[in-house]
Amino acid sequence: MRRSHFICCFGALLGCSAATPTPAGSPAGETGAPTPAPGTTSSEATLESVGLDSLAMDRSANPCTDFYQFACGGWLQKTEIPADESRWTRSFQEMNKRNELELKRLLEAAGSATPEGAPASTPNARAIGTYYAACMDESGADALGVQPIAPLLALAGSVKDVPSLVRVVTELHAKGIWPIFDIGPVQDPADATRWLARFDQAGLGLPDRDYYLKDDAESQKIRAFYQGHVERMLALAGVAPARAKQGAASVLRIETALAKVSKSRVERRDPKGMLNRMDLRKFGQLTPAIDWSAYQSKLGAAAGGEVNVTAPKFFEGVQVALKTIEPSAWQAYLEWHVVRDSARTLSKPFVDEAFALEQLLTGQAQQRARWRRCVAATNDALGDSLAQAYVETNFAGESKAAAVEMVQAVSGAFGAELDQLSWMDDATRRRAHDKLSAMAYLIGYPAKWKTYDFEITPKSYAENALRASAFDLARELRKVGTTVERDEWQMTPPTINAYYDPQRNHMVFPAGILQPPMYDVKFSVPVNLGAIGMVVGHELTHGFDDEGSQYDAKGNLQNWWEPVVGDRFKERTSCVSRQYSGYEVQPGANINGDLTLGENIADLGGIKTAFRAYRAIRKDAERVTAGGFSEDQQFFLAMGQAWCAKTRPEAERMRLKTDPHSPPRFRVQGPLANLPEFAEAFSCSPPEPEKACSVW
Repeated sequence: MRRSHFICCFGALLGCSAATPTPAGSPAGETGAPTPAPGTTSSEATLESVGLDSLAMDRSANPCTDFYQFACGGWLQKTEIPADESRWTRSFQEMNKRNELELKRLLEAAGSATPEGAPASTPNARAIGTYYAACMDESGADALGVQPIAPLLALAGSVKDVPSLVRVVTELHAKGIWPIFDIGPVQDPADATRWLARFDQAGLGLPDRDYYLKDDAESQKIRAFYQGHVERMLALAGVAPARAKQGAASVLRIETALAKVSKSRVERRDPKGMLNRMDLRKFGQLTPAIDWSAYQSKLGAAAGGEVNVTAPKFFEGVQVALKTIEPSAWQAYLEWHVVRDSARTLSKPFVDEAFALEQLLTGQAQQRARWRRCVAATNDALGDSLAQAYVETNFAGESKAAAVEMVQAVSGAFGAELDQLSWMDDATRRRAHDKLSAMAYLIGYPAKWKTYDFEITPKSYAENALRASAFDLARELRKVGTTVERDEWQMTPPTINAYYDPQRNHMVFPAGILQPPMYDVKFSVPVNLGAIGMVVGHELTHGFDDEGSQYDAKGNLQNWWEPVVGDRFKERTSCVSRQYSGYEVQPGANINGDLTLGENIADLGGIKTAFRAYRAIRKDAERVTAGGFSEDQQFFLAMGQAWCAKTRPEAERMRLKTDPHSPPRFRVQGPLANLPEFAEAFSCSPPEPEKACSVW
C-alpha cells in the first residue's frame, strides 16, 4: 500500500540529549536501585504486577548517566537478534511476532475447509485464504519461473524512441511499477478537503540518492555489488549474459543521473519546498516529452486543473535523460524495474537474489520464513479484509474505551502545557488551542472498511500481486478531484505502529499497537502512560513539530504563527537539531539532527506530555511503590523498557541515512536529558538550563 508522503509514523522505535544528567551520587544500595521518590504509599507491589520487567534491568548501571542501560541492560545482555531480522526490539518486534502467528492462524483457517467439508463461505475469507495459499505455493512459483512477468519484460524491450519510452513507462505505472517518477493523490495544501494529483521523484533501486553520489569506500562497495546484483537479476529474467552485463551498467548510469537531480531526505521534510502547484501546461514546459494530460487519463486520474510537482528540478532532469540516453539503456532500466518490483513474488532464484541485496544493506543473516512473508503480503494486498477477522478476535471492547480515555488525558495535558508556555503570545496560543481542539483520534479500527475487487487465482502469487498493486493504485487515483474523507485510515488495524497526518489533523492508533508491553488494561497508570502514553503524546506533538506546525487546524499549509513567536519556535527546534547531531552512533557516524528533527521534537514533547497526563490522573490517588520504585520512576522505566532494542551495524548505518527516527538508545536518553522531572525522580543533577532543549 502506497502511503501519503506527509504522515508522521511512530516508527519501529524511540531516542537522546547533549545535556545528559550527571549523577548527584552513586545509586543507593548494592543493586543500584535508587531510593524511591517521596510520596504517599498505600501498598508495595512487584515490578511485574504493574507491567515492568525486573530481569530487563541492569541495576549496576547509574540511571543518571545511562538510563537506557539501567532500564534495558539485562535484556540487551541476554537477547540475540534473530537470524531473519536486522533489528529486534522488546516492544515492536515481540508484538509483531505474536501478531504474525495470529494472522497466520486466521489465514490458514480461511484457506482450509470448514468442519463440514465446505470451503470458507464468506467473500473475505475466500479472498484472504486464496491469496495467502497462492503466496505459500513455492513449488508453483518455481514452476512458473519468469512467466508471470514475461509480458511486462517484452513491453520494456519494445522501447525504440522517446514516444515509445513514455508509453511503456505509463503502462508500467498503471501496473504499480515505478520507473523514473511516480504519481499519487495528495491533499491540496491550500484546501485540505480536496485531492490533487501529486508527481514525485522515484526510480532508484538503492534506498537513497546518497548511495549513488557519495564516494566513500562503503558507498563504492555497495554500488559495485548493486551493479552485479542487477546483472544477475537480468540474467535470471532471460537476458543474454553480455546484454545483462551491459544493461546493469546502463541501469547504474540512469539511476545515478536521477539521483543527481533528486531532492535529499532533509529537503523533502520542507512542506513548502514540496509544494509546487502548476497547471499541466506549465508542467509540460518542464518535460515536453510527456503529454501529462494523456498520462493522467491513461492512469484514471482526473486530468485538468492544477497538480503538485514535488521536485521541479527533478523533472527537468528527467527531460534531459529522456532526450539524451539511448533506447537500449532505457530498455535495460525498465526490464530491471519490472524484475526488481516483482522478484519476491517469483521463483526461488529471484527471491534469493533479492535477499542478497537486502542482506548487504541490513546485515540480516537469513531470509524470513515464507509464511511470514506471505502474512505481510496478504496484509498489504487485502489489509481491511484480513483486519476484520483480526479485530473480531483480538481487540477487546474495554481496550478501546481505556485507550480513548488515555488519549483524552494526554490531549488535556498538552492543552494545559500550552497555557504555560512563556515564549508563546496569546494570539498564537489561541490558534494552537484551535488546532488541538480540532484534532481527531481514530482508535482500533476504521468505521468503514475498504473492499477489494480484483481477480485472485490460486495458481500464481505473482499475478495476484500485480493485480493487487494495480487495483490499489486505481483506487487511489480515483480520488483526484474529489473530496477527502477525513476518517480514512492509512494503516491496517493489525499494524504495530501509529501515525499523525497533518493535513487531516488526526492521529491513528491501530488495534495492533494496543497490546503488551506497550499497553494493557491490567498495567498500572504510570506504566501505561510511560509506554503507550508516550506514543500518544509523540503523535499529538507531530501536529506542532517543525513540519506539522506549518499546517493550521483545518490541515491547510498556512502560517498561523505571529512572526516573533515563530522565530522563538525556530530557536528551540534548532537546539534539538544541534543536540541530536552531536550523538555519534558508530565511529564517524552521527545522527543527522535535521533529518530526525520532527521525530525528536515529537519524542521530547511526547514523554513530557505523557508524564503530565499521568500526574493529572494520579493527582489524588494513593501511591503504589513497585519493586522499590516510586510511580514517577515506574513511568520512566516503562518508557525505557518499551524501547529496548538491538540493531545490526549494517542496518544501523543504513537507517542513519534513511530513517527520520533516531536510534532507540537516543530516543530514550535524548528526551530524558532535557526533562527536570526525570532528574528529580532519580535524584540526578538537573539539566543545565543553557544546554537543555525545550519546545513543547
